[in-house]
Amino acid sequence: MNRLAAWLAGLLFGAGLAWSGMADPHKVLGFLDVAGAWDPSLLLVMAGATLTYAIGWRLVIRRGRPWLDTRFYVPAHRRIDGRLLSGAAVFGLGWGLGGYCPGPALAGVGLGNADLAWLLPAMLLGWWLAGRWAR
Repeated sequence: MNRLAAWLAGLLFGAGLAWSGMADPHKVLGFLDVAGAWDPSLLLVMAGATLTYAIGWRLVIRRGRPWLDTRFYVPAHRRIDGRLLSGAAVFGLGWGLGGYCPGPALAGVGLGNADLAWLLPAMLLGWWLAGRWAR
């Protein structure tokens, strides 16, 4: 049941990313180009996601535990440190250069985007290297 719920949630999330334009690197790069031909339409997507999360978190956290697990997995580490900032910088650079972050990149596979032939292996290699470096 947990795997089915996770698969359905991922499918819904990916469909939302594709429908909103987040899986289109040209739209994302247009949003990030604030000094040029800026496309502010993704602000609505981000505002909607933030509002949905804020309301959803308040409703979910009131429960003693999740429906399909024994506890919530909330990060205990809340400090902003160099590791967090460097990871965010690398993420932002990759997003700004490629027009994709991991979620929309995976959603783009379902859309048949040929640009992902170079991005997905590089992303997987980056995850693997980060895991090796963390150890």
